[in-house]
Amino acid sequence: MRGRNSGVECQLPKLDVTGSNPVARSAFLGKYAVLFALFVAVSSLVAGTPAPSLPGWQLVWHDEFDNTALDGGKWVRQTGGGGWGNGELEFYTDRAENARIEGGNLIIEARREKFGNREYTSARLKTQGLSAWRYGRTEARIQIPRGQGLWPAFWMLGGNCENVGWPACGEIDIMENIGREPRRVHGTVHGPGYSGAQGVTSTLELRTGAFADSFHVYGIEWEADAIRWYVDDTVYKTVTPQDLPGRWVYDHPFFIILNVAVGGYWPGAPDSTTVFPQTMRVDYVRVYEKPHGGGPSRLQGERQPGYGWR
Repeated sequence: MRGRNSGVECQLPKLDVTGSNPVARSAFLGKYAVLFALFVAVSSLVAGTPAPSLPGWQLVWHDEFDNTALDGGKWVRQTGGGGWGNGELEFYTDRAENARIEGGNLIIEARREKFGNREYTSARLKTQGLSAWRYGRTEARIQIPRGQGLWPAFWMLGGNCENVGWPACGEIDIMENIGREPRRVHGTVHGPGYSGAQGVTSTLELRTGAFADSFHVYGIEWEADAIRWYVDDTVYKTVTPQDLPGRWVYDHPFFIILNVAVGGYWPGAPDSTTVFPQTMRVDYVRVYEKPHGGGPSRLQGERQPGYGWR
């Protein structure tokens, strides 16, 4: 978590600007202006407001989850329990037990309980119908759950999915993890001719520990002819139209989805080692756009110590 409400206090010096020397007074006021700007910047960080736009990027949408309730102007709670085409075992509810704001985080909680003819409950949140974006940088700071059968995901789906269907609409999986692979996260695209098990994917692995041990920043940088995946400061995959066995369909607005699935063809079902409830904690979600003439993007291959990729 960032330093919200940490009790930091800043006391500005007393000022005497009554002197008659206009040059000295102007210099003094200039120094005071710098101090005041520094005070505002520090106060913003303490209050949990988003960091200034990154070099070459402009912040255009965000949720810091600092309110007491989920913002219905930004998120839709999607419900249902039909397996979602993946053999999933959960029922997604609209209850606070499964999705809520707590301690400055969005909490998505998977629970073992009977609901809607299912044995598990969880939550699936999306921005569909409220916000969607074409190109830019989309990132979230997340601590994922752990355990066999858990399937947390942070992903995007083409906004035209109701008209053209899946996978023609396109899907960008920014982060997926399955519980039996605690050190590994996946980044994938699905489109016509390369969907499901044939999606174009890559993985990033921790050398030690598990992704569920702490928060990490998961994101993509998406341009007209390239998508790059990164975890924290490590860019581990770049996809271009030439890398795909089918059509490039990443040229229209996509909306964001956050969910924790339980079970499914890929992760398998929970077993006796799986502990419930399990939570995915989301510190923030931010979307940036690149102003005309913005700075250079990261290049594939900027690996940091402690990571490996395939």
